[in-house]
Amino acid sequence: MFKYRDEETARKILDGIRAMDVDYKFMHICGTHQDTIVRFGLEEMLNDVGVQIAQGPGCPVCVTTSHEVADAITLARNGVTVTAFGDMMRVPTTIGSLFSAKTDGADVRVVYSIDDAVSMARQQPDKPLVFVGVGFETTAPSTCVPLHRDDCPENFSVYSCHRICPPILDTIFSLGENRIDGIIQPGHVAVITGTKMFEEFGKIRPVPQVIAGFEPLDLLMAVYMLCKQLKEGRHEVENEYSRLVRPEGNPVAMKLMEETYDPVDRHWRGFPLIPKSALALKPRFADHDATKVHEDILRNTPEVDAEAKGCRCGDVLRGLIKSEECPMFGKACKPMNPMGPCMVSAEGNCSIAYRLGSKRLRTWQS
Repeated sequence: MFKYRDEETARKILDGIRAMDVDYKFMHICGTHQDTIVRFGLEEMLNDVGVQIAQGPGCPVCVTTSHEVADAITLARNGVTVTAFGDMMRVPTTIGSLFSAKTDGADVRVVYSIDDAVSMARQQPDKPLVFVGVGFETTAPSTCVPLHRDDCPENFSVYSCHRICPPILDTIFSLGENRIDGIIQPGHVAVITGTKMFEEFGKIRPVPQVIAGFEPLDLLMAVYMLCKQLKEGRHEVENEYSRLVRPEGNPVAMKLMEETYDPVDRHWRGFPLIPKSALALKPRFADHDATKVHEDILRNTPEVDAEAKGCRCGDVLRGLIKSEECPMFGKACKPMNPMGPCMVSAEGNCSIAYRLGSKRLRTWQS
């Protein structure tokens, strides 16, 4: 909950936005930002001062396609040990989920880091093991680390579902489906990339951007900064999260990514094919690239539907509707019976809305 001093600060920020007399719509691309917005009732507070916040494709598990999940299921059902983060386990497809494959006897395991997966591979040297790598620039560097070690197990490989942020932002603007006056950029991504990546995007799309942290005051201040840019006719990249984000980011992590991955074209859930938007292992890592090591198995992955019938995860991820506007939300689709990944992942918009939507914390009247 807001502490007293935070509440006073929040009032001042909101009063500052109200004084600008605005009517703007901003988008964020971060599941943690969405959690904060819903948990603390920021949406209502901001609506009262003329600002709408659209939720974008900020959940890595959610933007991973059904075909990629089906690949992982196919590997598991063909004798490969598949390891993944817990959020991936219950993502549904028309051939089931990783959890259902495990229930049927496949060797599917939840890991908390890639190091867990590497340790498991060492414990079973005669059986292949695949780590399903999911995430944006925040988690992509950690996937690289074991591949550069001399003792990386021969039976270990990575199925990379990693995505990068700038191409999806450009695609959202290219589609022209949504009014977006400014962007709240994810602070955890910027910790790795620094500010340059967003500045390069700003040259293509002259729109105000603010890199924000994850506390309620971070988001309120980011909105204030965006409003101020627009009122002053500016379109810059400003760093609200300066306590952790540096202009240069994390050079070691960025170098590691550059040495490990090649940007490739790939679909995102709910989006068309997006050029250079995903990360594939470079050819030098072919011996640890699951798409190469297990090419024969993956060739037999069944065709799967992009979404369950009636599921509108794609529209939610594009910011076209709120989770509650999907006709399946809270009815056919609930956390214990998810019809799409947005109801599965802790960063998923629908999961956040379902868990927190009726329990929003309001600490003062607007």
